[in-house]
Amino acid sequence: MPIDESLPFIPVNIAVLTVSDTRDMASDRSGQTLQERIEGAGHRCVAREIVRDEADAIEAVLRRWVADPTIDCGITTGGTGITGRDVTPEAFKRVLEKEIEGFGELFRMLSYRKIGTSTMQSRALGGVADGTYLFALPGSTGACKDAWDDILLFQLDARHRPCNLVELMPRLKEHMRAA
Repeated sequence: MPIDESLPFIPVNIAVLTVSDTRDMASDRSGQTLQERIEGAGHRCVAREIVRDEADAIEAVLRRWVADPTIDCGITTGGTGITGRDVTPEAFKRVLEKEIEGFGELFRMLSYRKIGTSTMQSRALGGVADGTYLFALPGSTGACKDAWDDILLFQLDARHRPCNLVELMPRLKEHMRAA
């Protein structure tokens, strides 16, 4: 995955949401891991929050982020499993305009190498809403590391070739301007 060093690095403003009934800021290792990796890569973690596993609460945060012009990307951790309280994908589907199917597929492919068939229990997904990228990751620290280190680190770097999500950001709202 080549980085073209002749191109400028463009920092992305990223918000992090932990979805959990039990974690608080002191015990939120996954959210902390994401924040450290975001900032370590040169991006800005512009918000970090925790909400309970409730679709309406998750949706409200996602909609607030999408409406905020200072947030380019939102990443959630938690609530992507298949138990009754796992409702993050349902909240995402209420908000997304377009799903990035390849993100979930790629995440599960990479995860398969580490946890085998257990990866089928993950409903990780990505998409776009009103020009904002949104990604839902599982709640484990390992899954957050894998998603960031193996996918998002590269796709959120404008220097990544042959293409990346950052170079598409100016065009994400084309359909709104046309209307």
